[in-house]
Amino acid sequence: MAAEIRENKCVVLKTRPGVESQPNDSNFALEKREVPPCNEGEILVKTLYLSVDPYMRCRMNEETGSSYLTPWPLGDPPTGGGVGQVIQSKSNNFKEGDIVESIVWPWQELVVFSGENPRLVKEESPYLCLKPSLLLGIVGITGLTSYTGIREKAHINSGSNQAMVISGAAGACGMAAGQIAKLDGCGMVIGICGTDEKCNYLTEELNFDFAINYKTTKDIAKQIQTLCPAGIDVYFDNVGGEISNEVIRCMNQNSHIVLCGQISVYNKDVPYPPLLPADIQTILSNKNITRDRFLVLNYMEKFPDAKKQLEAWVREGKVKNRETVVEGLENTGRAFVAMMSGGNIGKQVVRVADLTQ
Repeated sequence: MAAEIRENKCVVLKTRPGVESQPNDSNFALEKREVPPCNEGEILVKTLYLSVDPYMRCRMNEETGSSYLTPWPLGDPPTGGGVGQVIQSKSNNFKEGDIVESIVWPWQELVVFSGENPRLVKEESPYLCLKPSLLLGIVGITGLTSYTGIREKAHINSGSNQAMVISGAAGACGMAAGQIAKLDGCGMVIGICGTDEKCNYLTEELNFDFAINYKTTKDIAKQIQTLCPAGIDVYFDNVGGEISNEVIRCMNQNSHIVLCGQISVYNKDVPYPPLLPADIQTILSNKNITRDRFLVLNYMEKFPDAKKQLEAWVREGKVKNRETVVEGLENTGRAFVAMMSGGNIGKQVVRVADLTQ
């Protein structure tokens, strides 16, 4: 089957946007290349879905500013989360039809992996094999990030009536974090996002107690204080910037910030995590608020059990999943740009090919 395929479409990084500029479609280009040969010990995989995520923005720069992320080379396909189906195998570890996933998946239709690649995982769950996009979102690294962030950094005590605020709440991590927090016994969850449609989805479908549209709310801190006069105990921060400053002003003594992302500064040349204004840093110090950098890859030993729990919740309907799906490999760059400007609700994925049953 694979031998009949001669053309392999790829999306490559054509130009860098500049450290302090927004990415755009012209930074990417579609190319046609030869299908890579599948040699002994290797597998040829058809890409089914690709993930585009905020952290990728720093990989467009010559320097990522991070010790664990390398820049994308110009002229090569970017890499990130991906899931696909084996169409040719010369490895004893895989067979044709297997569903595999990786966090280093190139933006191309067909990919050759070594059968010994430690970052390539064969999916064993029949349920997830039939719903492979979930492996990039709620049951993949996104869901694992939210789950681990809540369990390791939020310090939720069931029954203690704690209150949590989540910024970027209509994104994949934010949606998952809010639902997991409620399941873990958080008393009140408030989401912050950018449209009334997103706010309504959070409260009507995902069991958030309240949602705030930051684009139409003049005073976010005042609104939080009105909704939760007892103050905020946990802040799951996906955004940073002035929104986070407003939330921090409402936080209680000995409260906790889960520093998951800072999308508001990804187009700025600042360190990560960015420094806080002096008055906000004073609040953190005086109130003993924790704000530790959170990196999900430091908790990989917890992934298997966390993934089983997330799949169980999804199958039981206790955690709902929503995706914004863009069709076609050629639109991967466009999907990334749209996601960076808030054009998605839930997990942003690109569907490259259909699953072969």
